[in-house]
Amino acid sequence: MIFEFEGRTEKEAIDRAAEELGLEKDDFDVEILETQRQGLFKKGFVKIRVHTDKQADRPSGEQEEAKGFGAGRESSFAHTGFGEPVPQNEFEQKLVEFTEELIRRMGYSGKVSVLFRENHKLGLKIESEHSSILIGKKGKNLDALQLLINIYAGRLGREDIRIILDSENYRIRREESLVRLAYSAAEKVRESRGSMLLEPMNPFDRWLIHTTLNDISDVQTKSEGEGLYKQVRVFYRGYK
Repeated sequence: MIFEFEGRTEKEAIDRAAEELGLEKDDFDVEILETQRQGLFKKGFVKIRVHTDKQADRPSGEQEEAKGFGAGRESSFAHTGFGEPVPQNEFEQKLVEFTEELIRRMGYSGKVSVLFRENHKLGLKIESEHSSILIGKKGKNLDALQLLINIYAGRLGREDIRIILDSENYRIRREESLVRLAYSAAEKVRESRGSMLLEPMNPFDRWLIHTTLNDISDVQTKSEGEGLYKQVRVFYRGYK
């Protein structure tokens, strides 16, 4: 499904999308369609396009088919719902068992527990001596496992809950690394007055880059490419 939203800033537009669709920000992919910075005689304006495969709350008349799927500077993985790591119901128990079975079929051992509980979101944690392999390069193995677990959760009738899978605090470490990368890229393009194309990233990682650099007035970002793993181009405003 595809939706379009507007706001005075990119953050405001995305916050509005999350609120109106009833989704978490990491449940959809964001494409910046138009940006107008605030000036002396004009207001700031941002237009975005949102891609998601999640069921949105917006009336069906405003929905279209899409191919894609899926802030302030606070950590998106700094959850407040930490609690009992032991599954508290049948749904959680089935997810834990399913995840452990996936790991076993990959040829590794690991223990899975509940990391946090929030509205429409559940975190699972893998503890294993093979964590580096289960995480994979740039977290791709972890992302693949997380996708399978979310599909399984949907088959259990819980499409309303987003499952976040983590190991060795990778998600937080990755976020901190991406913020540093974003600021480093911004500094380089300001010095060169040019552009810089970053590595292919999943929707959430790209969203983090866009958000981190949103308030730097002389730097812009845009996603390029096709499919899930697109690249973010960071460029100096005025670069052609």
